[in-house]
Amino acid sequence: MAMAPRPRTTTRDPEDLARRLTVWLDARLPGAKAASVTVPASNGMSSETLLFDIEHPEPPLRACALRLAADPAAYTVFPVYDMVRQFRTMRVVGERTDLPVPRVLWLEEDPGPLGAPFFVMERVEGRVPPDVMPYTYEGNWLHAASDGERERLEAASIGLLARLHDQVPPQEVRFLELPGEGDALRRHVTAQRAYYDWVVDGVARSPLIESAFDRLEELWPAEPGPPVLNWGDARIGNVVYDGFEPAAVLDWEMAALAPREVDLGWTVYLHRFFQDLTTSFGQRGLPGFLRRDRIEARYAELTGHTPRDMDFHTLYAALRHAVVMLRVAYRQVHFGEAVVPADPDTLILHHGSLRAMVQGSYWDGAI
Repeated sequence: MAMAPRPRTTTRDPEDLARRLTVWLDARLPGAKAASVTVPASNGMSSETLLFDIEHPEPPLRACALRLAADPAAYTVFPVYDMVRQFRTMRVVGERTDLPVPRVLWLEEDPGPLGAPFFVMERVEGRVPPDVMPYTYEGNWLHAASDGERERLEAASIGLLARLHDQVPPQEVRFLELPGEGDALRRHVTAQRAYYDWVVDGVARSPLIESAFDRLEELWPAEPGPPVLNWGDARIGNVVYDGFEPAAVLDWEMAALAPREVDLGWTVYLHRFFQDLTTSFGQRGLPGFLRRDRIEARYAELTGHTPRDMDFHTLYAALRHAVVMLRVAYRQVHFGEAVVPADPDTLILHHGSLRAMVQGSYWDGAI
């Protein structure tokens, strides 16, 4: 199934990164070598990942992953990459929950060694539901699994959110509080509006995204609920699985204090994004997998908290994803991989579903 070429993700030289990493590692563990250094083909467009092994008498071998703040020369997707924040979040989750979070090893705040701050964590082996081509398409391990196996993965994955929200005391992650006035939900949305303004600075604005912000105000929850630690990018594509059980929960750069439903809305909609994309190309996808009603029911069973105002929160997730997609599209324009169309809203891959959510028709007959 034909897709557009994958956008450029970095301007860095992987061989140069490997050499510099070896120098940095030797200063931390004299005599250590960074061996088998690779840059995954699936590297994201925000922070970058290096995989490597440590060869050293003690320990004899350790598999590691390094998360490196985005290269500013690569037209970054987000304005700020706070590696300290991510490192602290993963450490708290590792200490306060039973979630399988990779153990963080070192934090380097000095941009000198590799050109940007980074942290190193232990690498966990397993398999990840692919984004390209999406796991909803034919030809990957999750699509080929049985309904029962996908049910196991779905149940275990919703369990991650339930335990995260219940097990981390909010006072221990106050460093994740967003600036501004009002409750946690208001601050979260205000931060997203600021991000959108940054994305469209000097380029065409999106009438669709702005209408979605207006619609949020009309649907605003009467009782948003108390804040909990939100994973932020809560989706199965950020989980390493051993068989069909979670082995590592990754990508904490969007973590924040917010109502539970912010994470749930993201989980629901990010699956719908892939499912809608798949059906638009004539494939059936996985219509019985990660359905909104099943996610809400399982979460309520596990936590005793019935998700509220989910039309608001799924719209909010689609809006947030649209802002990211718009930035990615303008990034492609910057590198000469695309041109700006007459209607900038069409730069948003899921503009049709976002418009349907704004109009209130998206979930008609499709929960």
